[in-house]
Amino acid sequence: MKPLRLILPAVMALGVWLTQAGAQVAISLGSASTFGVLGASTVTNTGATTVNGDFGVSPGIAYTGFPPGVVVHGAIHAADATATQAHADAISAFNVLGGETFTQDLTGLDLGSRTLTTGVYFYTAAAQLTGILTLDALNDPNARFDFRIGSTLDTASSSQILLINGASASNVYWQIGTSATFLTSSDLVGSFLAGASITAGTGTMVNGRLLALGAAVTLDTNSITVPTAIPEPAATAALAAGLMGLVVGVRRIRRMRDSRAAS
Repeated sequence: MKPLRLILPAVMALGVWLTQAGAQVAISLGSASTFGVLGASTVTNTGATTVNGDFGVSPGIAYTGFPPGVVVHGAIHAADATATQAHADAISAFNVLGGETFTQDLTGLDLGSRTLTTGVYFYTAAAQLTGILTLDALNDPNARFDFRIGSTLDTASSSQILLINGASASNVYWQIGTSATFLTSSDLVGSFLAGASITAGTGTMVNGRLLALGAAVTLDTNSITVPTAIPEPAATAALAAGLMGLVVGVRRIRRMRDSRAAS
């Protein structure tokens, strides 16, 4: 029984980590998850925009500015079956986000100069980001940051969203009632689902997705990269610790066995 007692804590620690890692169910974007840009009526672009991921429009069929814009590691879908399904799935995710119970009401407060931890943040109407918003996962690889915005989201020029302590772009969602407008040189994170349109100013970069569900996406020399879900440092460290404990337990059992055999 002693060998079992030695190894059991390591096994239990590993099991607890695996349970916690799967406890928080992410919002499902379905077919929209591969899209960096998805417009409803049209997508227009000026300048050397790069979309790293799929690009599409549905139910509209028109898009302009590609080239000079380019789509890498993805394809262009203009009102085809893939774009149609992505649009439907994005609407479903938009509705799920809209039904969440918020944990904090930030109505009337600028998102800039704030550090937020996991939660659902709510604005009855418009939201503004001026400066830097920091999202802190507190070393929880499953930490999710959801924003429910009643009408518009606007960012001032050169605004930023920073991720710290294991926060992941894959776990940041913006549900915007009407339209989003990002002024020049903003550096943003998350999946932006707007009920109407999205406009990205010159030089704005997005680690995430621009999904306009009712109108156009307008781009101007932007970089949009679909985030990839990868093991966060905290999760990797926890898994390594569990495995190390398991290895230590096995070694102890072997030493005890060898000691008994020698005696």
